[in-house]
Amino acid sequence: MLKNNKGQKASNTFELIMNPTEEENTSFSAVSEGRLQVWDNQSKDPSVYISASGFLNDRQFGMISLVLVSISQLCSVVAVISNSLSITVFVRLGFSEPSNISLVALAASDLACAVLLIWANSCFLLSSMDVRLPFDATNVSYLTGSIQWAFISRTVAWITAFISFERCLCILVPLKVKKLITSKSTLTAMIVIFIFTFCPGLNTFIRYRFRWVFYPYMNVTILDVVPLDNESIIQMDYIITVICGFIQPLLAFFIVLMCTIFLVIQLRKLSSWRKSVTSAKSQWQHKPGEDPAPNSPPTQDRSFRKEERLVRMVVAIATIFIVSYTPTCIMLLCSTIFDEFFFFGVYKRMYIVCGMATFLAQTISGGVNILIYYYMASKFRLALRCLLRLDRQEHEK
Repeated sequence: MLKNNKGQKASNTFELIMNPTEEENTSFSAVSEGRLQVWDNQSKDPSVYISASGFLNDRQFGMISLVLVSISQLCSVVAVISNSLSITVFVRLGFSEPSNISLVALAASDLACAVLLIWANSCFLLSSMDVRLPFDATNVSYLTGSIQWAFISRTVAWITAFISFERCLCILVPLKVKKLITSKSTLTAMIVIFIFTFCPGLNTFIRYRFRWVFYPYMNVTILDVVPLDNESIIQMDYIITVICGFIQPLLAFFIVLMCTIFLVIQLRKLSSWRKSVTSAKSQWQHKPGEDPAPNSPPTQDRSFRKEERLVRMVVAIATIFIVSYTPTCIMLLCSTIFDEFFFFGVYKRMYIVCGMATFLAQTISGGVNILIYYYMASKFRLALRCLLRLDRQEHEK
């Protein structure tokens, strides 16, 4: 065993374990616990391991990760329950309103993210408890859980962008929006968003493969993730990573942010208009000798109120999304600026901790949407209370 300190860039301590039978022609790939594994190009046998701790030592990384994963696991279970209820309620309400289709798609995406996160967190917890598993828990859960979660979170982002943009169209072109936004067009948009955001994530199963690898320092053979050295596959993976991993989420975040600002401005205008109309009504009511104030029909007034409630609900959903997705955007920018800030880089532990924090933030965001629906949508509230039999219990009391 050979150890040497190379700490000028990040004060990292690298532990180098070399196989004496190592051949000169080798290629690097990554394995769990911060190790970089070197395989012989011909035999693909593990021969060299390099351990990089980054900014966090074993104790710090273990404590921070355990706290974040434990909280995230609890929030993921809550998100599974809440989004399952949301989907059930919207299905019961029907899809005559196009907005219900996009809200079901949003809840289904949040549900998928929560399920994948439960799997990834379970693998991490089992790995931290030194449970002997027939596979490398960190790498396998990263490929089957964390990466797929990241791509589905892009789906969540774009569905939120679509919902926000739809409300903007309702304000900008209220007479044409019913022809533009129909149940069929909304369903088509959800399918296109899913293909556009999630399907590129399946490329990871082309770039990385599952293989049984023998680890001499443990004297055991386990299932691990092995990257392919094909140059064309590497280039394709890089292009997909840039487009889907960087451009897509930032563009969706920017659209949601701009639409939310526009909707907030319109909400203030609607509130001012309603106050002026109410004030005019009260003035003319106290002057019986004058003509009554011009008043909109009751149906029109109800439509204005309904539109205002929908806008407020969308603004609430978008605001929570912006707050929860901001750490993800910061993390994406950091991974672009710092070459070694990624899962297989020198700062792997810091990357994992930041990733857990973003997972937690977005899981909370997906789990609390049901509260927004409950307090801001009367039909949803009544349907949910009926589903949970709350009204019957209150009547019996």
